[in-house]
Amino acid sequence: MNTRIQSERTVIAGPVGGIEVLAERPDHAPRALALIGHPHPLFGGTMENKVVVTVARALRELGCVTLRSQFRGVGATEGTHDEGRGETDDQLAVIEHGLNAYGDLPVIVAGFSFGAFVATRVADRLAENGRPVAGMVLVGLAAGSVEGVRHYEPGPVRDDALVIHGERDQVVPLANVLAWAAPQNLPVAVLGDSGHFFHGKLHVLRVLIERWWRATTPAGQ
Repeated sequence: MNTRIQSERTVIAGPVGGIEVLAERPDHAPRALALIGHPHPLFGGTMENKVVVTVARALRELGCVTLRSQFRGVGATEGTHDEGRGETDDQLAVIEHGLNAYGDLPVIVAGFSFGAFVATRVADRLAENGRPVAGMVLVGLAAGSVEGVRHYEPGPVRDDALVIHGERDQVVPLANVLAWAAPQNLPVAVLGDSGHFFHGKLHVLRVLIERWWRATTPAGQ
């Protein structure tokens, strides 16, 4: 497999100012556009997070143009943290930028922790706008009450969404995600003896994403 990376880092116009975006694409015709959100910016989360990079790399190697952006207040992205509301607006602007730059591709939304929560909001908004996502990858999803006295209520998602969580997640208890998934009859892939940041398990994330892709063919390939 040719893994040469074509990348572009830019700052695009967003609802409240610039948004720093990193786009990476394979050297062949892309199958989909994948947006990957990063962990909570007030707790050190950036688009360079190892889990985010792992998810992006896996999706790029499957043929996606991947888009990562810094949330408000991180890097060159302007604005202040907005608990997911403004971040959703910004992510929609990033997707619009990607579609204009790379063509009218199927859209996959993905994310880690807070970024996964935002991804569920982005999917909802796209559906409302008549453009449902072609796939979802939610890793360490922020759901329920979590460390730092925060609370998240992600809505229902696609029945073929890939949800991955650590058995020993110390930030978002596994029980929170299971309680969210159960009413939807949504499977959760649980990585045994793994915490929130999946130390030593990143290769497993890649395998799970590759299996999900083959099973669901989210880009219609």
